[in-house]
Amino acid sequence: MSIKIDQKKVEELLLRGVDEVIDINNLKNKLLSGRRLRIKLGIDPTSPNLHLGRAVTLLKLKDFQLLRHKLVLIVGDFTGIIGDTSDKESERPMLTEATVHKNMKTYVAQAGVLLDIDKVEIHYNSHWLKKLNYTEIGLQADQFSLAEFMARENIKRRFIAGKRISLRELLYPLMQGYDSVAVKADVEIGGTDQRFNLLAGRTMQTFYQQRPQDILMTNLILGTDGRKMSSSWANTINLMDEPQEMFGKIMSIGDNQIISYFEHCTRVSMGKIKEYQKQLAAGKVNPKDIKTELAYEITKLYWKEIGARKGRDHFVSVFQKKSLPKDLPKIKFAGKNIVDVLLSAKLVKSKSEARRLIKEKGVKVDGQVIQSAEEIVKKGRVVQKGKRHFVKII
Repeated sequence: MSIKIDQKKVEELLLRGVDEVIDINNLKNKLLSGRRLRIKLGIDPTSPNLHLGRAVTLLKLKDFQLLRHKLVLIVGDFTGIIGDTSDKESERPMLTEATVHKNMKTYVAQAGVLLDIDKVEIHYNSHWLKKLNYTEIGLQADQFSLAEFMARENIKRRFIAGKRISLRELLYPLMQGYDSVAVKADVEIGGTDQRFNLLAGRTMQTFYQQRPQDILMTNLILGTDGRKMSSSWANTINLMDEPQEMFGKIMSIGDNQIISYFEHCTRVSMGKIKEYQKQLAAGKVNPKDIKTELAYEITKLYWKEIGARKGRDHFVSVFQKKSLPKDLPKIKFAGKNIVDVLLSAKLVKSKSEARRLIKEKGVKVDGQVIQSAEEIVKKGRVVQKGKRHFVKII
């Protein structure tokens, strides 16, 4: 099937938010030829929520879809159990099958916020990976050397430091590579931390006498704490965060991340983004104003205009005008200590987390910092966790 070519969109697809393309000339020629390509993205359900770091690749997938290519989304229900340590400084523990299945319940729906999901080919890689036997795995493993695996920076650091590296970790790239064989991928999208795994797909396809896929690697974005966005570090901005939560989290990122977020997490034109960049560099604007535009654009992607306005109005009211939220949640819990209140209101997951927050001065009642975990909260009081979470005791 041949498709109409928009050369400018092809150029932006290959450049915007992209760190590396292998092989860029080959992929560009394919895109300009009008041939309809099979574009693969795999996501392991290691947590229940997709976040903006994942959305960088989903948005790139959407760019391909807008050019009428065929999207192939793989939910790694098998690889999620095994665990990828591409970005880890220690061994990732295996997950149970039950945990993975629980995590992935809404993955397709979450991806569907960005993609025209009815036109996406969806697979679960347990369908083919569970069927492999030792003979097949042995033949696959023979395509790689231990030296190639050990050359990866994080693995090398762990080896030098004497940290455990399991043989299971060596098998993960084979599995991701075989996914490309199973779906006959023409192109695979992934972050820069996936480089070895993405290249494994090319090796596997060559072994199985398929044409090796081209690879498009996107840059990684930082989370709310300035480290790589990762569910493991609880620094994520999740696709399904409520508008107020999403808007507030975006406003908390460092000013030095504004342009990166515009490029990777929105589809605001690159011309406009470059203008923002010039204004910020020249000190002509308050970074907070540009960040507010950023938060609005990202929130709008997931919650439409009405959600973006709701998020912005909440932020202005609570954080700039220092007002309480209009839709303040309420619980009946008067006369209990602050730890129990936080737990009941689901502002924390455990009593130990509540005590840690109190120790770190992260809890207030009626605007006053709580000093003791034994503090009793009376009827009519407003409890606040951090900057964005409130509950009123009734």
